[in-house]
Amino acid sequence: MPAATRLPARAVWLLAVLTLVWGTNWPLFAYAVQEVSVWTFRAFALLAAGTTMLAVARWRGLSLAVPRGDWPTLLGASLAYLLVWNITSTYAAVMLPSGQAAILGFTMPLWVALIAWAAWGQQPTRRVGLALLLGAASVGLLLWRTLPSGAHVPAGFALGLLAGIGWAVGTLILKRRPLSMPLLAATGGQLLRAGTPIALVALATGEGLREGRWFIPSWSSLVAIAYITWVPMTIGNLAWFSIVGLLPAQIAGLSSVLVPVVAMLSGALLRGEPLGPVEVAAMACSAGALWLALGGPTPPAQMRRTHDP
Repeated sequence: MPAATRLPARAVWLLAVLTLVWGTNWPLFAYAVQEVSVWTFRAFALLAAGTTMLAVARWRGLSLAVPRGDWPTLLGASLAYLLVWNITSTYAAVMLPSGQAAILGFTMPLWVALIAWAAWGQQPTRRVGLALLLGAASVGLLLWRTLPSGAHVPAGFALGLLAGIGWAVGTLILKRRPLSMPLLAATGGQLLRAGTPIALVALATGEGLREGRWFIPSWSSLVAIAYITWVPMTIGNLAWFSIVGLLPAQIAGLSSVLVPVVAMLSGALLRGEPLGPVEVAAMACSAGALWLALGGPTPPAQMRRTHDP
């Protein structure tokens, strides 16, 4: 039996990139949707980011063809993660302080562990179990802190948790049936396939219009939308799908738990969102979960090799 192996150095660097670009993303949602709807914003971001990735993949000479065996995984992961996550997480970030919405969305590892345990009997290790308890504690602290503060809070909490569930289901689909096509082409294809139904809803409901006419948003909205599209959506999703290929699903999810910490700090700096003892305690629980998840060895049998990015 080979000795346990520490996390790959590439996974650690990808985690640093993911933490930075996704963490600074959350406070900008309110600016991105100040003049356009959630559906219009997400339709543009997903379609533009997906088209960019596919163009780069073609430029690098990678095949964009989807092997027949990859279609169930590609469609299932696109709908469960990218479609559900992008809509519900954005609404949650508008209804709640962005850092708190981020922590709710990043309960994904809790749902991964529970679904994998219920469906396939994959009982979490003691270390991962304690990390999950700390993640749950951070959510409980925020729930206790925020619930009395407004009528939209219960709906925001429900949507934040639904975002985490959708992300968990999509991650498990990718882990159970890994894609054989190049990562860059696969990620771009998933973004396009998730963005298409979102765009159809926006068009069918007139969500891209103001008083029945097309319009150009202000420069501040355009800057926020452009940044979210080509930095968190493009670079962040590529980093995330690379991490999913390198690590087991539970560890991959827990490895991103510092993102809400950066989101909460960014929200306090950019939007004056609350940052008191309860929020600091929630961030400490998230950081503790990350330390537990990444501090132990990962068996080589659980490691996964990514495809050419």
